[in-house]
Amino acid sequence: MQPLTLIKAISANKITITDMLHIKEEAVRCLLCEDAPCTKACKTGDPARAIRAIRFDNAQNAQKWTSMCSEADLERAEKACIHYDMPIRIRELLRSAFTTDPTVATLAGDALPSLDIQFCGIPCENPFFLASSAVCTNYEMVANAFEAGWAGVFYKTICKQDIHEVSPRFDAVKEGTTFAGFRNMEQLSENPYNVDFDILRRLKQDYPSKIVVASIMGQFEEEWMELAKMAEEAGCDAVELNFSCPQMRLAGMGSDIGQDPELVNFYTSYVKRAVKIPVIPKMTPNITQMTRPAMGAYFAGADAISAINTIKSVTMSPLAEVSGKQTLSGYSGRAVKPIALRHILEMSMDPVINGSHGKPVELSGIGGIETWRDALDFIQLGCRNVQVCTAVMQYGYRIIDDLVLGLQTYMAERGIKQLEELVGEQLPNFVLPSDLDRDTMVYPKIDREKCIGCGRCFRSCMDGGHQAISFDNESRQPRIIGKKCVGCHLCRLVCPTEAIGITKRINKKTE
Repeated sequence: MQPLTLIKAISANKITITDMLHIKEEAVRCLLCEDAPCTKACKTGDPARAIRAIRFDNAQNAQKWTSMCSEADLERAEKACIHYDMPIRIRELLRSAFTTDPTVATLAGDALPSLDIQFCGIPCENPFFLASSAVCTNYEMVANAFEAGWAGVFYKTICKQDIHEVSPRFDAVKEGTTFAGFRNMEQLSENPYNVDFDILRRLKQDYPSKIVVASIMGQFEEEWMELAKMAEEAGCDAVELNFSCPQMRLAGMGSDIGQDPELVNFYTSYVKRAVKIPVIPKMTPNITQMTRPAMGAYFAGADAISAINTIKSVTMSPLAEVSGKQTLSGYSGRAVKPIALRHILEMSMDPVINGSHGKPVELSGIGGIETWRDALDFIQLGCRNVQVCTAVMQYGYRIIDDLVLGLQTYMAERGIKQLEELVGEQLPNFVLPSDLDRDTMVYPKIDREKCIGCGRCFRSCMDGGHQAISFDNESRQPRIIGKKCVGCHLCRLVCPTEAIGITKRINKKTE
């Protein structure tokens, strides 16, 4: 079918979105408009909120916002869509996303489990915090986040240096309208440090149930101690030590410290002696083994560790130049999540850090968290707390709704009452490469009903795999050649319609 014919067929409702593309792909096309025209046109529901739920992996709850909408309501909403390209197919999108599982459909707010959890002995209403960054630089911003439902904040790093930022300071590697990765050249708070501590004092007074963490950075031991004491005097619940900023203008600060276990131990020890509130060093990923500086933090008495900060990077966009010049700076967003999880896993499995021989150090996970599923990955690898930055910069504080509701629904579906039960749940499944099963394999399997005959699996297998797929140009049907297939599953990963699944694991044939 030609593209124009395909579009006409969709418009005539002759095929559904699920025939054309995945539900979430259509939801990702949504611009997530402010004061959404589609919702204003609908009048009986909130299709924009429902689409946002689908976008952030919360499709099972999407119907809550459109259950009263008629077909005519949604048709009006669709006509009101201001997308710069093809309008979002709201009716088909929502119809396809609605679950038929009655146990999910009937879940009510008071039937969902609580997400409360303790972090460093501090009761938190949920594990979702703002990361120390541009998303939390003044009172109004943090207050708005607290009102939206965020449990706490790691306030933007406070220092005594005079900070002068550049313009522009951000760049992004984009996929359509979304960030695959985000480059950031910001340093620390530009506010005078006494102003920031006054902001933190007011936040804690006005929102006593929320968790306020001061992130600080000093140049020498006395300065670290002074800033930590000021955080404690301001009523902060904890203090984070920024040993990880990758773009500091002055040497001997930020990631320069975080790469040196002795310096991490030295400054952490000084701060621990200066204050009674929990002390949380923040680690840099710009190092081969994070467990080494983390060990320095452990022996200094750190209560928890934050990881990761941004990864040193280069983007080449001329629009990101500062007076014609470029520099190294930090990289964040979805692209860094696997790297962040790697560092979290290694610290969680370290017998010293995880408390196998003494008191454990708790973990706060950062890096590429957009949805509740992302957060769950960090929690299942041992984090009791997660911090979010780049996703908030793209979509706003409102994403907390789906972070909370999605995680609650997941727990309810599994019958889990306490979030604590999920902490570290997946750690037993991780082993050394030498301990993996190498005597069995899983063959891929093609679902003919889903296959559209694009040949992507064939081309990838021929040029990047084991030449184990044949392709008939007439019938446009791929076929797996069992004698050549090694079960690498490249074909499954490149298939655009998820037409390739898996079979049962079997023993490899022996010669």
